Amino acid sequence: MEKKSFDVNNWGYPPHNKESFQHVRELFSTVTLTAEETNTTSFEYKEEDISKIKYELKFPGFEGEYTIQDMLDKTYTDSFLLMKDGVIIYEKYFNGMTEQSVHLMNSVSKSFLGILIGTLVDEGLVKTEKLLTDYLPDFKDTGFSGTTVQQALDMTGSVKYGEVYLERESDFWKETSVVGWRPALVNDKTPETLYEYARGLKEVEQENGSAFHYRTVYTNILGMVAEKVTGKTLKDLLQKKLWEKICPEQNAYIVCDKEEFPYMGAGMNACTRDLARFGQMIVNRGMFGNERVVSEDWIVKTLAGTDKARQNFEVTEYTPLIPGGHYMNQFWASSNSEILACVGIHGQGIYMNMANKTVAVKFSSHPDPDDGPLFIETFTALDALTRSI
Repeated sequence: MEKKSFDVNNWGYPPHNKESFQHVRELFSTVTLTAEETNTTSFEYKEEDISKIKYELKFPGFEGEYTIQDMLDKTYTDSFLLMKDGVIIYEKYFNGMTEQSVHLMNSVSKSFLGILIGTLVDEGLVKTEKLLTDYLPDFKDTGFSGTTVQQALDMTGSVKYGEVYLERESDFWKETSVVGWRPALVNDKTPETLYEYARGLKEVEQENGSAFHYRTVYTNILGMVAEKVTGKTLKDLLQKKLWEKICPEQNAYIVCDKEEFPYMGAGMNACTRDLARFGQMIVNRGMFGNERVVSEDWIVKTLAGTDKARQNFEVTEYTPLIPGGHYMNQFWASSNSEILACVGIHGQGIYMNMANKTVAVKFSSHPDPDDGPLFIETFTALDALTRSI
């Protein structure tokens, strides 16, 4: 048997991530979201050559006119799928991937959790104006005190948490060490569970609601709220309220802690077509086929954002990625251009043009976690592409 080039110590770094991102469940404990063969929907195909469609880059130092093929070649693409009105018009796999391969989604996982919370809001089980501590009283003496559910969804709460990916001891990596991602950071004080980790965050860095600061720990806290209000496991909630409703082709696998709590901040793995199914549900404003997954109201509010959300966003480094954008309910959005996006480090994404019901899915293995120019190039290309078909 051929020896793998990656292990638990090097899997997240180049060049190993080109292979390891397709084999995460072989390295770490996971829980499974099951695809029922009898429940799978098929796609229609109408193959088009979109590779020569052009886009213009205006980012300083990267100006010029390029083609979609240039973008795919330059941005370490592992798979790319484009769908309009539920019909696949382009689907390509690279780097050993196939249509059956599952791939690490990184923070695209967050948007799945955001939709789950939307379903609980629809049912009246969660109220976004209530405090996290109304649902999780154990967190009253932590940096989450005073934060509402909506502020957690929008990443505007107060807790002090560093998410600088190139800092090896950033809080983000310390949290991932709980699920085994960074063995070098594990010591005798490392918490056993994600719940325990979050309970240990006592400091604050800002007033609640005052600024947008992207912090993965908020997604995991929201998963804990979901369990608390339903009395069910997060895995079962994702299975019943979301996964099986989009009629997937493949199982999904979510990295978990020692109590099998899914790490929805960054740990979900799925196949390209199943991300397209999720995107199709979003552009259909919460419907997949004839089944309602989440209310249209939840999708509409996520896309619309608020003036405050846009003000928070425009002072961040993310504005070149989605001009005029905002972050809400675990999605990146631009109401002006009717775009919703799910974004994960190392180049993962679902890009949804709500105006013309176009969905683009891209898995990648960028060498660096948050290479700004590569993300900007990808989103500039996808904006031009989804407007041209």
